[in-house]
Amino acid sequence: MAGEASEVVLGKRDLRAVTAFAAACAEEVLDVFETDQPGDSRPRDAIRTAWEFARGGERGKSLRDTASAALKAAKDVRTVAAREAAWAAMSAAGAAYLHPLAKATQVKHILGAGAHAARAAELLAGDDPGVGAEHLERAVRRATPAVVDVLQRFPAAPAGGGRVGELIRVLDAGLRALARTD
Repeated sequence: MAGEASEVVLGKRDLRAVTAFAAACAEEVLDVFETDQPGDSRPRDAIRTAWEFARGGERGKSLRDTASAALKAAKDVRTVAAREAAWAAMSAAGAAYLHPLAKATQVKHILGAGAHAARAAELLAGDDPGVGAEHLERAVRRATPAVVDVLQRFPAAPAGGGRVGELIRVLDAGLRALARTD
């Protein structure tokens, strides 16, 4: 059938590597959310469950529930930077649900936490794109060969998505460049 995406082979080890990468990215800006909403643990809980899965836990209801709760937490913030930090946490827990479809949109599951985290850092610094670029450079250095391998199984990140989409594409290009230099 026209328009159908082919399947990508993904094992639990692949999903754990991607989720660990996403959790580490989101963790970098967790304080942005917690400064805005000090009594709200929902993004922290999402990152915690992402780490639990990445370290061998099961992929189940707690990941979905904490991702959903972090998304709801994003609605209760005072600053846009805090919203992006909550979205990074939501993306970290959601990374465990990367779909095995060779579609560019799936790249958001791999790189969304990193892009939202970079955007939160930019906004915190007065919308400074240099801060976002530094954040993405750290994310590229943080990525394991397993994360790069998984990313290469998918098409390049799609167009659109505003500034976060732009950050996803920059991170995507940086990680794919790593693979070319190995």
